[in-house]
Amino acid sequence: MRRSILLPFLLAPFTLLAQEIYFPPTTGDTWETTDPASLGWCTDQMPALLDFLESSNSKAFIVLKDGRIVIEEYFGTFEQDSSWYWASAGKSLTAFLVGLAQQDGLLDIDEPSSTYLGEGWTSCTPEQEAAITVRHQLTMTTGLNDTTGDLDCTDPECLQYLADPGTRWAYYNAPYTKLDGVITGATGQNLNGYVYNKLGQTIGLLGLYLPLGYNNVFFSTPRVMARFGLLAMNGGEWNGTPIMSDTDYFTNMTTPSQEINPAYGYLWWLNGQEDFMLPGLQVSFPGPLMPDAPQEAYSAMGKNGQIINVVPSEGLVVIRMGDLPGGIFVPNVYNNDIWERLNAVICTSTGISDRNAKKMDVYPNPTTGLVRLADATNNSNAEVIAADGRMTGMPLLNGTLDLGGFPAGIYLIRIRNLTGKMTVHRVIVSSSGQ
Repeated sequence: MRRSILLPFLLAPFTLLAQEIYFPPTTGDTWETTDPASLGWCTDQMPALLDFLESSNSKAFIVLKDGRIVIEEYFGTFEQDSSWYWASAGKSLTAFLVGLAQQDGLLDIDEPSSTYLGEGWTSCTPEQEAAITVRHQLTMTTGLNDTTGDLDCTDPECLQYLADPGTRWAYYNAPYTKLDGVITGATGQNLNGYVYNKLGQTIGLLGLYLPLGYNNVFFSTPRVMARFGLLAMNGGEWNGTPIMSDTDYFTNMTTPSQEINPAYGYLWWLNGQEDFMLPGLQVSFPGPLMPDAPQEAYSAMGKNGQIINVVPSEGLVVIRMGDLPGGIFVPNVYNNDIWERLNAVICTSTGISDRNAKKMDVYPNPTTGLVRLADATNNSNAEVIAADGRMTGMPLLNGTLDLGGFPAGIYLIRIRNLTGKMTVHRVIVSSSGQ
């Protein structure tokens, strides 16, 4: 069962036209809403979006436009005041907290992490450990070995040298988790105390970090997650009050942080880049992270589809909480599936129509079966080349190739049309939903 939350419309007509950013009160349940029909949205497309969300095990879905709630849906037994975990979407909150601590002069992200964690937090040599900075933790470029087994283990013996910091990007959870210690070491406050003092009292971001194994995982209601998205959409300012006045840090947090994976800022995922890397893989994919999302979007994404999407120029914040969508789960692919359906709902000229300007040549990638090839026709021939050099000829149907029978791995797809033109694409067949 799903429920729509319909609040009284508190907006005067001139307020809608002005499109100023609305911020809900810090306390209480009041949150102004906007009727999607008043925005010119295609409400007849809403059922398809909500059916998809429900069928993919969603618990909550919220869309803000200029701060006001346009869509708010809850599924199953989940309610407006129910709490759920952010999973790795909480990494983006951690990045924001690090920025606040630096803004207050309590830490410097270019200092060695051992300044705040103490020496010996890794099993590296003293020289190797001293080369790892807080910035490297924020950008997933510590150079610590993510192939040792337990990616969550933060014990020193689990944190081993693999490469010089800054030379290798790897989505490695343990060095990120140690940022919690950086924050507490720098501020002298525990994590929950710091987030309450800096964001709970100022924007109403009320939630709790709870220990789960080696991790500290943030739990909150969906509306609290939406508050954080709104803060991020407004550049770190809340209702005229600069929460993050360090605009340089905020810009660096939400733009490419290094050249190895340009689709990653400081623990935020960035759309619209020329290529991207994904967790667990040391390979780059051409094209934007989510071809159907606005190119400027930046996102917090976590396990099983915990999502905060932010599009500042369009005044959009999109929140999804829930369980594993089912089947093979790839975060950016699932997020793109949401955007594909949301675009049908947002049918006015909002700038989102430009989203197809950089469509990926192969999508989805990684895949568990069918892939669409933008440059393929029914007159093309496809050859699939495995890592060991084995080649398989494949039929194409309407530009689609079925790789469902192939083992997990990296493949090259070579396409030659009747004119002799040949293109080559790199595709990952996934069986684990990295």
